[in-house]
Amino acid sequence: MELAFIPSPSRGVLNLGPIPLRGYAFCIIIGVFVAVWLGNRRWVARGGRPGTVADIAVWAVPFGLVGGRLYHVITDYQLYFSEGRDWVDAFKIWEGGLGIWGAIAFGALGAWIGARRMGVPMPAYADAVAPGIALAQAIGRWGNWFNQELYGKATDLPWAVEITSSADGRVPGTYHPTFLYESLWCVGVAVLVIWADRRFKLGHGRAFALYVAAYCAGRFWIEYMRVDDAHHILGLRLNNWTALFVFLLAVVYMVLSARMRPGREQVVEPGTESSDGDAGDDAKDDSDAGSTDADAVSEKTDAGPQDEEDGTEKDVKDVKGVKDGADSAKKG
Repeated sequence: MELAFIPSPSRGVLNLGPIPLRGYAFCIIIGVFVAVWLGNRRWVARGGRPGTVADIAVWAVPFGLVGGRLYHVITDYQLYFSEGRDWVDAFKIWEGGLGIWGAIAFGALGAWIGARRMGVPMPAYADAVAPGIALAQAIGRWGNWFNQELYGKATDLPWAVEITSSADGRVPGTYHPTFLYESLWCVGVAVLVIWADRRFKLGHGRAFALYVAAYCAGRFWIEYMRVDDAHHILGLRLNNWTALFVFLLAVVYMVLSARMRPGREQVVEPGTESSDGDAGDDAKDDSDAGSTDADAVSEKTDAGPQDEEDGTEKDVKDVKGVKDGADSAKKG
């Protein structure tokens, strides 16, 4: 009986004339655009200026790519520096190999530099881009599908991924699509962060910390399913220990931050509060002008009955004068 499975692409690159379009790089690029787009929407909703997220991303993205590659090369050095390997391959980022831990750490450093140059509080920026980063990871994981990598144990489940390549020790067959599991988990993390941020008004970096903790929880069990070569410590893969350690740090930060700095930032970008203040002054001026007009109308209304009373009194005096004149004429 033929099994159902997810087919892998026959190749991970499409040549558009002299320009090679690699599936792995294409997924990363789309992920970056989605992260910036969503982050910008959330930043503006928090009171920031449009374009600020993209300006800081100019620093964060290159740092993140370098950090992700460094983490991968350092933790899997045998792939590039062991006997029979070419160390030049360590620079071929398009062939796959980005460690999310290094990407987030160095990307945060780049974002901090960009935010500092613009006078933007880093925690508020991190909260705005957190769900977008999760979606970028969800999209980027499909780059592993193009490269036929990061799959789990063999299985005959209907959603198994078919591996056809035999390069680098791969054995053709059907396996757990751990890249798909992580992609779907990251989508769920993005939805969770957006919901929690709206429900609890997370601030001071707590939305970002929630993203980190939720991602680590999923990465732990997904990492446990993978069968690719990795360093082990006390029976667990290195990335399992990293996920556990980072998860604990994120939870501790959320607890301490909520106690020390409850609520969320009122101003997320310098200058935005002054424009609000000017609007408030204009509204106050309009209100004062309206009050002045109302007072004038009130004075006019109050003066109306008095004028009518004075006119009536004058008419009575005129009639009395005419009557006195007539009486004098009769006497004469």
